[in-house]
Amino acid sequence: MELVGGTPLYRLKGDSGGAEVWVKLEGANPGGSIKDRAAWGMLKDAQRRGLLTEKTVIVEPTSGNTGIGLAMLGRALGLPVILTMPESMSKERRAVLAAFGARLVLTPASAGMAGAVDEAKRILSEDKNALLLDQFSNPGNPRAHEETTGPEILAQLPEGKRLAAFVASFGTGATVTGVGRALRKDFPDVRIVAVEPASSPLITKGKAGPHKIQGIGANFVPANLAVSEIDEFMTVTDGDALETARRLAAEEGLFSGISTGANVWAALKIAKELPRDSLVVTVQPDRGDKYLSVFSEGA
Repeated sequence: MELVGGTPLYRLKGDSGGAEVWVKLEGANPGGSIKDRAAWGMLKDAQRRGLLTEKTVIVEPTSGNTGIGLAMLGRALGLPVILTMPESMSKERRAVLAAFGARLVLTPASAGMAGAVDEAKRILSEDKNALLLDQFSNPGNPRAHEETTGPEILAQLPEGKRLAAFVASFGTGATVTGVGRALRKDFPDVRIVAVEPASSPLITKGKAGPHKIQGIGANFVPANLAVSEIDEFMTVTDGDALETARRLAAEEGLFSGISTGANVWAALKIAKELPRDSLVVTVQPDRGDKYLSVFSEGA
């Protein structure tokens, strides 16, 4: 558990044409993603509240990464974990979950994350020992980012530069909400930008749809997304996200997931509008090794 967090902040080498772009490399977490922080934050909160016993079974709907964090930490704590996940998520994510010993229940891709949530609630109703942490509404999720991810970014920023914007795509909304709150304590005017798939513009256009940017764009508005605290919502196409992820590997040596491509695409677009003495920070939610089958589809 002590290995969660403390990840590097990396400056992209390419010229954005404006502000510097820095990326918080959350793929360096032990489970390979930023969701290790969410998993540990929610489990710590459950421990504090006396909700964990030797009979507890953790149940959680997930697109993969939160499940991996919970499976990893659940194994360390000696707790069984049941995860519900849309069947459209990558084979690699499923393999990692199996390696950690989690029980995986797949739900129809057409039902999106809402279908996985419904299945988790069904399991909860049938097992008196089941505990649903609910990453979409659990306050321990954004709190983990407000207390760890955000302060780490602030401590790692280069001196003499103004933090102009923070950019993050959202699934639960916890990263952009929690980090945004932390950054505004030192930079009250920082621009907080949330990114969603162009194929599922739930916030920007009020409609959800299928998309290929795994880990973001749930087909409902999560409670942990503090919409009123976001300055701007941007959309990114599946193609731009995937191509940017490929370029990050080829040009920057950062083998990253598709949502990282979405984040960096949006961050670079914003950076072009800003002066060179300012900074844009975004995150690498996870590494690219969970998406080898996805990357190869368009090779």
